[in-house]
Amino acid sequence: MAKYQDDATQLLKAIGGKGNISAVTHCATRMRFVLNDQSIADEKAIDDIPVVKGTFTQAGQFQVIIGNDVATFYNEFTKIAGVEGVSKDAVKSASKQNQNAIQKAIGILAEVFAPLIPAIVVGGLILGFRNIIGEIKFDSLDGQTIVQVSQFWKGTYDFLWLIGEAIFHFLPVGITWSIAKKMGTTQILGIVLGITLVSPQLLNAYSVAETAANKIPYWDFGFFHIEMIGYQAQVIPAMLAGFLLAYLEIGLRKVIPQAISMIFVPFFALIPTVLAAHLILGPIGWSIGSWISNVVYAGLTGSFSWLFGSVFGFLYAPLVITGLHHMTNAIDLQLTADFGGTNLWPMIALSNIAQGSAVLAIIFLHRGNKKEEQISIPATISCYLGVTEPAIFGINLKYVYPFVAAMIGSACAGLLSTSFGVMANSIGVGGLPGILSIKPEFWMPFLLCMAVAIVIPIVLTIFFEKKGILTKAGVVDDSISDLFNN
Repeated sequence: MAKYQDDATQLLKAIGGKGNISAVTHCATRMRFVLNDQSIADEKAIDDIPVVKGTFTQAGQFQVIIGNDVATFYNEFTKIAGVEGVSKDAVKSASKQNQNAIQKAIGILAEVFAPLIPAIVVGGLILGFRNIIGEIKFDSLDGQTIVQVSQFWKGTYDFLWLIGEAIFHFLPVGITWSIAKKMGTTQILGIVLGITLVSPQLLNAYSVAETAANKIPYWDFGFFHIEMIGYQAQVIPAMLAGFLLAYLEIGLRKVIPQAISMIFVPFFALIPTVLAAHLILGPIGWSIGSWISNVVYAGLTGSFSWLFGSVFGFLYAPLVITGLHHMTNAIDLQLTADFGGTNLWPMIALSNIAQGSAVLAIIFLHRGNKKEEQISIPATISCYLGVTEPAIFGINLKYVYPFVAAMIGSACAGLLSTSFGVMANSIGVGGLPGILSIKPEFWMPFLLCMAVAIVIPIVLTIFFEKKGILTKAGVVDDSISDLFNN
């Protein structure tokens, strides 16, 4: 008999049978379903299946946590169910039938920024390292920086800016390329569009504020002119231009005959977009981006920064559940462009730590529960490295009280972070390694915030369980038995 035949048969029945499966695939540890009617799925029966370690729903997908054997289980499940597995992209596409307009928009935003995150993380670490060797003055070096006393480190400092500039100054190129990729349009046109926003012949965006209005270069068309201003590191202008190019190309493909589309589709898509980008979309996008970053920055640094920090820290984990947290990537990047760093991202790293700490308390409280530990231990490690979904969906939301404890801990850490004015160079590695992206002058305050994000969720989780606060019927042990024993 196949290893997981019984479990697969039980899962098929519990999710409503073959007829309720619109699409199915798997990732590293989870089965991912798009169900025609999710209300049919019996989640308690699914949780009782021996191989299953938990369930949750995200982005229109019903996900069943299996573990490292998911590939083997998937093969047996599709064989028993008589369904064809599909790619992850196909499941994402099918899952949109279960999403509302806001969820779809957030999903698009997430898919635009996701391919850029590795480069942005590297860029943040590079900026942090350059600050350490080039900005911090050491008493042991007679009040000089490392760069000032070492030619090697001076060369390293200068060389690393080549990468940092490519990542942040030329960010619009990555954004317009990613939009073209996401929308299924011509990626090289997205790249070309991005380059036209940061071309060396344009006045650098960082020089605009200090340049007199009558000194700004422009293209003269006789009866009107367009200012030659670059959009280095600008997020919203690049997004507006990228989506305009994509939709123009998609629309033109429908009306231009295929025999001549290779010539006329790129021509009539790219040129009007570049013109609109510099004449309309760029200035509008810059204004919107500046307004958003100024409002957020005022909240982070103003008289009520402590309130902003505590509210954001408290609500960030719920934003992860809805998917709205992806919007913070654009805000972080805009803050970095306008203010040379972001006060928002440190609180995100602290929220990661808080959720992981709550799970760490669950591991301690429920030690010996081998089935739960297959989720909780990897989830804690994942949280401390910046990925919270396994912890949130696999453990904290299942019990509720650790989730709330983590939110409170995150709120306290966020309050301290904004009170101290902690600033990161840019988006970086989340969780405990997040300190590597924090500006060195804020390391000690951030270490204190990290300690708060660790201690408070652990203490509150233990307290809530012992006192029966926010637990199911106030009897935690019985609920554990019901959920995890077969």
